[in-house]
Amino acid sequence: MCKTEYAVCGNPHLLEGSLSAFLPSLNLAPRLSIPNPWIRSYSFDGKEEWEVNPLYCNTVREIYPYSNSNRLLNIVDMAIFDFLIGNMDRHHYEMFTKFGDDGFLLHLDNARGFGRHSHDEISILAPLSQCCIIKRTTLLRLRLLAEPEYRLSDVMRESLLQDPLAPVLTEPHLLALDRRLQLILDAVGKCIDTFGEATVVANETAQPQSPAAHRAKLDT
Repeated sequence: MCKTEYAVCGNPHLLEGSLSAFLPSLNLAPRLSIPNPWIRSYSFDGKEEWEVNPLYCNTVREIYPYSNSNRLLNIVDMAIFDFLIGNMDRHHYEMFTKFGDDGFLLHLDNARGFGRHSHDEISILAPLSQCCIIKRTTLLRLRLLAEPEYRLSDVMRESLLQDPLAPVLTEPHLLALDRRLQLILDAVGKCIDTFGEATVVANETAQPQSPAAHRAKLDT
């Protein structure tokens, strides 16, 4: 069956699906489910603040734990991951409680990823483009994967060949990764041109200071 709200439909009888891996029970591995500050509006009645306010990140920076930890940098990493796979459905993220506020984010529920290879949903990158911060290690890895000898599509193609369900991703989806990677680097480059590398690129343990003024220049 097919409904208008489905991202994909049968053609005529085959339907795209996803596989799920289950984590240990909450008794064994307690974890928190936390709303994504850049949660998308899911109705036609109105928009979330980040969708209409280019300065929204300034508000997020004032809220704990985004104000004094690497959490915001991890959110940017998550947005980059979601943009690469085309996932617009990141309404929550989860964390294991035993690692505290600076633990890693669990990228669960990626079933909406790799839907339309021909469409790049730039709004997924809002945490990056509005906050203009990124981990140095993330940026270095992205730049490496943009090099011809380490091209992301080639690395993914080779890796997925080892999967029992190979090839997993179609060629258009693999090529979309390269295109989207370049769009990410372009967004980072625009931030660096506007605010300087020292302000935009952060070490793992300390995020850079928020640009005090002129952030609206990014929207011109």
